[in-house]
Amino acid sequence: MADLETRIAQGRGDQPADLVLRGGRIFDLMTGDLLEGDVAICDGVVVGILDRYEGHRTIDVSGLILVPGFIDTHLHIESSLVTPFEFDRCVAPRGVTTAICDPHEIANVIGAAGVRYFQEASAQTLIDIRVQLSACVPSTHMETAGAELDAAAIAGLMGHASGLGLAEFMNYPGVIHRDPQAMEKLRLFEGGHVDGHCPLLSGKDLNAYVAAGIRTEHEATSAEEALEKLRKGMRVLIREGSVSKDLHALQPLLTERTAPYMCLCTDDRNPLDIGEHGHLDYMVRELIRLGTPPLAAYRAASLSAAEAFGLKDRGQIAPGKRADIVAVRSLEACDAQLVLAAGVPVDEAAFARRGHVAPVGRNSVKAPRVSARDFRVTANRSETDVIGIREGQILTDHLHEDIPIADGDKRPDPARDLVRIAVIERHGRNGNIASGFVRGFGLQAGAIASTVCHDHHNIACVGIDYADMAVAANRLSGIEGGFVVVRDGVVLAELALPVAGLMSLEPFETVRAALEDLRAAVKSLGVTLEEPFLQLAFLALPVIPALKITDRGMVDVMKFEIIG
Repeated sequence: MADLETRIAQGRGDQPADLVLRGGRIFDLMTGDLLEGDVAICDGVVVGILDRYEGHRTIDVSGLILVPGFIDTHLHIESSLVTPFEFDRCVAPRGVTTAICDPHEIANVIGAAGVRYFQEASAQTLIDIRVQLSACVPSTHMETAGAELDAAAIAGLMGHASGLGLAEFMNYPGVIHRDPQAMEKLRLFEGGHVDGHCPLLSGKDLNAYVAAGIRTEHEATSAEEALEKLRKGMRVLIREGSVSKDLHALQPLLTERTAPYMCLCTDDRNPLDIGEHGHLDYMVRELIRLGTPPLAAYRAASLSAAEAFGLKDRGQIAPGKRADIVAVRSLEACDAQLVLAAGVPVDEAAFARRGHVAPVGRNSVKAPRVSARDFRVTANRSETDVIGIREGQILTDHLHEDIPIADGDKRPDPARDLVRIAVIERHGRNGNIASGFVRGFGLQAGAIASTVCHDHHNIACVGIDYADMAVAANRLSGIEGGFVVVRDGVVLAELALPVAGLMSLEPFETVRAALEDLRAAVKSLGVTLEEPFLQLAFLALPVIPALKITDRGMVDVMKFEIIG
């Protein structure tokens, strides 16, 4: 950063600014006014507004409105299916200049080495990637992950420049019942920032959770739930991912009065969704379309997010703030025409100048080879627990269906949309295979398999035909993880994700094209879900009600126990 005297001199106009933006209007997040005047920038910091400045370089932004860069307050970059460097290329041109990530997906596969990979990458990207330290690896005791992060391991990762605090504390029963390991992790960050994760928690249990010092919440799926959390001091992060779509439910709560305490996040959003709809830019557009005042929407996307996470150096176009600036044609369109990240214009030349960090987590799929018989469900009663998908949510229903037993097996029934689901341990620890039933895919034939399987990232597989399920699961070992679609023993489409079985080494454009092929393939099997792969991934997450499945069996999340 330029020395203090230089910043002051350029702000006063005693020296030419490094960069001047001329001709645009600033959207003032204090008053909602559009302000005239140049923006002077010195070494990545805004030093002057509302006046005329001379600069060594001038960019004409006539006819455009300047807004602060967008801050994604909670996401897992791994779920974009690309490396941090490709995520940077994918979202920065859309106005995202800060991403607060939790690398617990890769940490569940390779542990602390995965967190360090993100920390090192954060020093090279154009956007400012802030790396929270993963609180729950694994998320519970009811799954087999590839690694664990206890309090000592987390302490060893503290102190990095990218750090802000402790990431989402998903084991909310561990908090409210004072589990010693949970308490040990919370004490590391006492007085600091701790992210929340407590779906449907309310009443005294919510009071207890918030009393632990947990300050944010992204799992609210109704305005009523979000309002209680706001009233109890939590910052509510409105989430709109590829599966978890809560924007429409929470939009009525976002007003100019509540905006200082509400933020935006994506949690899990893939390049196909980003390409077709957008990222935080989509959320801003959609909020305004639904009637949210532009001031409230843009505050939530920037200033409120900065304040919630203690990032006092950004969120506003004002002297002394980081020059994260997005030029749009209109507030309603939220269509980035120019993006500056710390004063650097986001373009291919800037991406080419970045440093590089070698990928980690190769050859991480160590699953047993399976055959069709491994997917049989033996039982002595027809009453069956069934996972009920809620499209657009990661909450599921706990259904009960009568499924007849034939030859010692309960078979899938596509006429009733009862599909086999299985989770296969893939970290080489025990070779567990658990099977059950799910309703909501619409699958009529074939099988789908994935190593993106939250949060333990074992192999998740759904299918009508057991032989196809075996082909799909076994193929994942050959491509180092990813997505596979199979019918009649033939692989119809696949995407290799060799970085820990979670991320591609290809450009995001290549990944997006592969996702289009995969979507077409699953539709040919009868699947009706808009985003079947991430929907499948969340069926294995035992901290989201109500019924889930891990490699250890079906999990009743409300009781927090394995039921079979």
